[in-house]
Amino acid sequence: MRLVLTWLINAAALFAVPYLMHSVDVTSIGTALVAALVLGLVNTLIRPVLLLLTLPVTVLSLGLFILVINGFMFWLVAHWVDGFHVDSFWAAMGGAILYSVISWALSTLLLKNADGNP
Repeated sequence: MRLVLTWLINAAALFAVPYLMHSVDVTSIGTALVAALVLGLVNTLIRPVLLLLTLPVTVLSLGLFILVINGFMFWLVAHWVDGFHVDSFWAAMGGAILYSVISWALSTLLLKNADGNP
């Protein structure tokens, strides 16, 4: 149940990004659900490999290169999912940061009580 709730929170965060950033477009709730699912799968399967391959650059940049990797994942999913569009790579980096912040805030608010912890 928690996995489904997390997926819905991520979809809501993705659906909110175009309202705050006009260079990202999500056409419908269904598109946001599919894109959030694909983004979760890409982050689970592809991101660890990229993190390992770019470890020297990440260490040299004190971890800031991870923002580039997150932007790339966001941009990649936008190319794979119809109805989810990002204007440029820089817009993808900004959208990924905004998506992460919104998703974190919603998860903190909504999942805090789901564990039974105060």
